[in-house]
Amino acid sequence: MAQAFGRANPTTISGYLEAEERQLLGSVFGTVAILLASEQPAANQDPLAAMVGISSSANLSSDPALQRLFPNAYRTDPEAANDFRRYTEESLREQKLDNANQAITLLKDQPDDLQMSIKQAQIISAALNDARLILGSRLELTDEHSLDTLLEVEVNNEGPAHLYEWLTWLQESLVRSLMD
Repeated sequence: MAQAFGRANPTTISGYLEAEERQLLGSVFGTVAILLASEQPAANQDPLAAMVGISSSANLSSDPALQRLFPNAYRTDPEAANDFRRYTEESLREQKLDNANQAITLLKDQPDDLQMSIKQAQIISAALNDARLILGSRLELTDEHSLDTLLEVEVNNEGPAHLYEWLTWLQESLVRSLMD
């Protein structure tokens, strides 16, 4: 059973995840990666714009989970929001995809007793955050009460609400260890 993350020393974060838990977490990160890759914006035909990561067009996704990952920067100004998205979403999407893929690789290479560098722990934390945002969106969570209600329905302690709660616990534990 998973144990909270903590500082092994000033440069190492340690934790414990059984093989099945690492496999589940890897699967969650894999799902995140698939979602991120599924709606890649069209490549920019302008070589300079493509080189610096500016999209030729960028629109708010119709998928609520992607809307949560890439929200409008300007809620009252759609034109400014789209311009901001053109300049930022491609590189942000690439970073999130890279975090998910690195997290998958890291989990595959680790024994039950995890030992991670600060950088690796930050990557796992970022990937956990994205996974939680996506799952929370899919569960239509809006506040703690909504999660409690969903947890009560999942009486067998298995299901997406319990997965969300576990991911939250892992991320909180990891962030606390990073702050120590």
